[in-house]
Amino acid sequence: MPFKTLLAIAALATVAVAVPATTDATCSKGRTAKNAACCKWFDVLDDIQVNLFDGGECGEETHESLRLTFHDAIGFSLSALVEGKFGGGGADGSIMAFSEIETNFHANNGVDEIVEAQRPFAIKHGVSFGDFIQFAGAVGVSNCVGGPRLQFLAGRSNNSQVAPDLTVPEPSDSPNKIFLRMLDAGFTPNEVVALLASHSVAAQDHVDESIPGTPFDSTPGTFDTQFFAETMLKGTLFPGDGPNDGEVLSPLHGEFRLQSDAAIARHPLTSCEWQSFVTDHDTMIKKFTAAMAKLSTLGHIPALLTDCSEVIPTPKPPKVKKATLPAGKTNKDIEGACGATPFPTLATDPGPATSVAPVPPS
Repeated sequence: MPFKTLLAIAALATVAVAVPATTDATCSKGRTAKNAACCKWFDVLDDIQVNLFDGGECGEETHESLRLTFHDAIGFSLSALVEGKFGGGGADGSIMAFSEIETNFHANNGVDEIVEAQRPFAIKHGVSFGDFIQFAGAVGVSNCVGGPRLQFLAGRSNNSQVAPDLTVPEPSDSPNKIFLRMLDAGFTPNEVVALLASHSVAAQDHVDESIPGTPFDSTPGTFDTQFFAETMLKGTLFPGDGPNDGEVLSPLHGEFRLQSDAAIARHPLTSCEWQSFVTDHDTMIKKFTAAMAKLSTLGHIPALLTDCSEVIPTPKPPKVKKATLPAGKTNKDIEGACGATPFPTLATDPGPATSVAPVPPS
């Protein structure tokens, strides 16, 4: 299907609208909420910060929870809906409700672990799977220094159907294939770039299983612009036993690079948007937050949900807002891709050549 047609279809996607305040309520531990329906989420927050996120860390469970928000929601097709077919329920929790089916989809390899880790919390607190997945993702990323405070709307039901297969893009897919799939879910190529800011706190476990926990940039646990800068460095090595399907050369020892990240960073449709985030943390956060608001409400009418965003903690501010080059690299190691604007000159970190440690499992 051509881009122009999909862009027209994408215009049908819903835009998140906050429900106006209705009631001031006193919740547990003296906390307050504008809507009493949000009080229970403070209790969920207390539980998962201790028992899922290891006391509020930005670690393995955070990036896996953030990944799960995408894998659950992206099972959604606007063109199928227009044709009168079931295109998936979007962010409806089906990946947890039908985990024995959906986690066996090839693109969902590895998400079974976080699904099984999260399910008991949703059942314990009597909240829907769809709500819990999006809430856990928002709470997890709030534990990352420099991260966004994401919107959280509650009220998804537990009525879902199995999402269709082949709706989750894979790292071995070409940029055009990824853009077309994402357009069919309502996202422009630039919004794809915004969503990939999540890779600043991500790590791989299953593309190269010989080196689980391998991060995508040199500052794991920090939601910053380093990912966008380091993806533009020339690749020189494989950190494990690569090459593997979906992997390309990385610039640093211990750092992993997905094929799709490298290709989207250099694609003519997205290279300038990608480069713009290298020196603009605030814009990166703003655009990521907007794209996540759309993602988290796919398949729903946001105005019918309850805005409980106030429950999401406020992240610690970033230490720096502009990327640097890892020690041992210079601007000569950058593969510039944006034809409209030269790549910015970045300072190089002092010290010996950078080597990145894996993200330890919890």
